[in-house]
Amino acid sequence: MLLDRINSDLHASVLASDVLRRDTLRMLVSELNYKKIEVQKDLSDADVVSVLQKEVKKRNEAILSWEASGRTESADKERQELAILQTYLPAQMSEEEIKQEIERLNLPKDFASAMKIVAPHFKGRADGKLVAKIVNEKNS
Repeated sequence: MLLDRINSDLHASVLASDVLRRDTLRMLVSELNYKKIEVQKDLSDADVVSVLQKEVKKRNEAILSWEASGRTESADKERQELAILQTYLPAQMSEEEIKQEIERLNLPKDFASAMKIVAPHFKGRADGKLVAKIVNEKNS
């Protein structure tokens, strides 16, 4: 289970005195505990992946923000945290793979209706912005 792997890696990083990995995983475990309280049940791997995706999105936004303000050292730290978090996510589909999958689906011309079909289909396997862009291009 993904949660067990994260906890095991946290323990290993504490023993290895890997401060960056330790702090990043502690933050992740904290967010996972909040999610567990919210849903009031043990987390499934899908729940863990959704929290991971939320944290990855936060890091991407923070990187852009730090770079815009000229704080490259802070952006670099966010990139390192991002790399650690991404090791726990399933492999993301390429743009070409997404296009092939979308071609196989019989999608309506309406963008909103099409996204209601494809969003759950690609959840956790592809970047939502990229999927939306490809659906929009296909429908135009």
